[in-house]
Amino acid sequence: MPQRQDYVKSSPAGMRALAGVHAYIAQSGLPKTLIDLVYLRVSQINGCGYCTDEHSHDLLKDGVAVDKLILVPVWPEGGSFFSDRERAALRWAETVTQVAETGVPDEEYAAARQVFDEKELTDLTIAVGLMNAYNRIAISFRTKPHSAPAE
Repeated sequence: MPQRQDYVKSSPAGMRALAGVHAYIAQSGLPKTLIDLVYLRVSQINGCGYCTDEHSHDLLKDGVAVDKLILVPVWPEGGSFFSDRERAALRWAETVTQVAETGVPDEEYAAARQVFDEKELTDLTIAVGLMNAYNRIAISFRTKPHSAPAE
């Protein structure tokens, strides 16, 4: 399926604005691997092949074990592959990404706050929102994953 349009060319200022948020998250103090796991999980939930491909490769380049990467979609069953902070971040990412279904219940907020301080949780939520935005753009304009074979 061909890409519908080049959204970076169509709206360079808009994409730079999103890139600015991405840069903020990168310097927020949250660990890169944790953020990339969240980006990957959000992308999997939304069915974004382009972003799933990108963040899987980012994690592999950063030394995340293939076994851990494979278990991201089923992280609650991943045992010691995932730290308490990673588990809390993935749980928060799922409930926020599925906000129309979950309403982000008080117990989910309370669970996240046991692990993250207010700034960290706010930054994590910004990261989840950012990836949801990127997913919607990539899916809407049919951005092909870099790893996909040529048609």
